[in-house]
Amino acid sequence: MIRLRSLYMGAAAGALVAALSATPAISSTTTTTIAVSATSLSSCVVAATPLAFGSYSAATSSPNDATSTVTATCTSGTPYTLALDAGTTSGSTVAARGMTNGTDTMHYNLYTTSARSTVWGDGTSSTVTQGATSAGLPAVYTVYGRVPANQYVSTGAYSDLVTVTLTY
Repeated sequence: MIRLRSLYMGAAAGALVAALSATPAISSTTTTTIAVSATSLSSCVVAATPLAFGSYSAATSSPNDATSTVTATCTSGTPYTLALDAGTTSGSTVAARGMTNGTDTMHYNLYTTSARSTVWGDGTSSTVTQGATSAGLPAVYTVYGRVPANQYVSTGAYSDLVTVTLTY
């Protein structure tokens, strides 16, 4: 009987030790912060669609008109200017552009509005540039082109290449 009692007391003591060790330990926490930063630099991209006048007939009394678009995308708050150069045709200026077919030249120009009264150039020779301060979204500008009527040039395909410069 003594043996049973000591077994019982041993089991009770073990239960007491187990109960005491199941008590949650006191815990603590500590925190810190991470400083996060970045510097956004001004940046821009520009894209343009082709300007195709199509077929031209000197016998037609009206000019050939066509349009193209220039899209400027800059970081928000970035002021920018869009300029169009004279093109690659020898003798062209921003005020009087030309397309070539061999040694022949067909005259044309590029304008800021559908009225085709203000030449879009580089700001020289009475031409203007376009631009704004970016809202961070693509800004689309229409280029209004015109080939004047009554140019009796040789038949064939005429072309030029105008460079769009975005300055920011």
